Amino acid sequence: MKRTTGIDARRIRSDFPILSGRMVYLDSAATSQKPNKVIEAMNTYYKKYNANVHRGVYRISEEATEAYEAAHRKVADFIGAQSHEEIIFVRNATEAINLVAYSWALANVKKGDEILVTRMEHHSNLVPWQFVCKKTGAKLKFIEIDKNGELVYDDMGKLMTSRTKLVAVTHVSNVLGTVNDISRIIKEAHKVGARVLVDAAQSVPHMPARVGDADFLVFSGHKMCGPTGIGVLYAKRAHLEKMEPFLYGGDMISRVTYENAEWNALPWKFEAGTPNVAGAVGLAAAIGYLEGVGMENVRTHERMLTEYAIKKLSTIKGVTIYGRPRERGGVVAFNLAGVHPHDLASVLDDYNVCVRAGHHCAQPLLNALGVGACARVSFYIYNTRDDVDALVVAIGKAKKVFGV
Repeated sequence: MKRTTGIDARRIRSDFPILSGRMVYLDSAATSQKPNKVIEAMNTYYKKYNANVHRGVYRISEEATEAYEAAHRKVADFIGAQSHEEIIFVRNATEAINLVAYSWALANVKKGDEILVTRMEHHSNLVPWQFVCKKTGAKLKFIEIDKNGELVYDDMGKLMTSRTKLVAVTHVSNVLGTVNDISRIIKEAHKVGARVLVDAAQSVPHMPARVGDADFLVFSGHKMCGPTGIGVLYAKRAHLEKMEPFLYGGDMISRVTYENAEWNALPWKFEAGTPNVAGAVGLAAAIGYLEGVGMENVRTHERMLTEYAIKKLSTIKGVTIYGRPRERGGVVAFNLAGVHPHDLASVLDDYNVCVRAGHHCAQPLLNALGVGACARVSFYIYNTRDDVDALVVAIGKAKKVFGV
């Protein structure tokens, strides 16, 4: 008997115009496809109330302002923030992390302090902290991973000390699929007075995710059925009130003289210039769409597909799967012996199967795994078992092409 997941992926697929053909899209960890509801919401903004926000007292400007502010409230409710004032719109999760690096870390991390990250971080949650450490004289330390691709939690007590000022950790690895125990990490970090930044780019789109007691949390709209160019920084209000702006200019001010300036109220203090209003409208529509599907259903569906994919891929001679965590997201990274992942991805594309290939912005992790690159499949609400079967068939054809 087939396990039910609470959603009809075939029906959901019909909501995504780009998937109307034969394409098997297995790269949602890089970016998700967009449903009609999101596309139409953005088109309606441009067609009916395109205007700048917080600027005009005419009708369409007020409509745009209301939609833009409503999007902040929608995000706050979706992730369990206390107020929309704790929601900062940026371009993507990468910019959100950089905002924290420049506005919080450079002011709070000093020589001799320590920043703690994991060995499985995306470059976006590693390179900014390398920069901060070089700039301030702080030290970068790492939580190790075991042979299954899970964090070695027993080491945290030794790694987290009174010198630890920030712990920056991914919720879900974009390579190994590992779902980290964020609550445990936050609890341990706060014991020593450290702040915690959670990279939730691979979790907020795929499972029920709440900010909890995290100090900072970041994610991108384009990975959760929303448009590109819109991302979110959540930060506790107490931090935002003390932080200096990251960008300066229009709309982030309350009063300006020739000599000085005073900052606007939250969250506008951190949103300089004309914002991505259409992106905010699209993100709000995407959240509404996902709420209609149900995030518990999303998680259950992806678990089923991932288990099925691992089972099927494990039967293919020459396939090596990276990471065997007990709790994982909808990501499976693998290699086919004798075939470079770029070549594999190219041949799979000939059979309308889209997979990722490369280092997945996690070069240090892949080096630790002993590979320079790998292929990766990642699932979402519009994928089915048939997509996995099509992947397996295409890999079989690739094996014949390369003679392996």
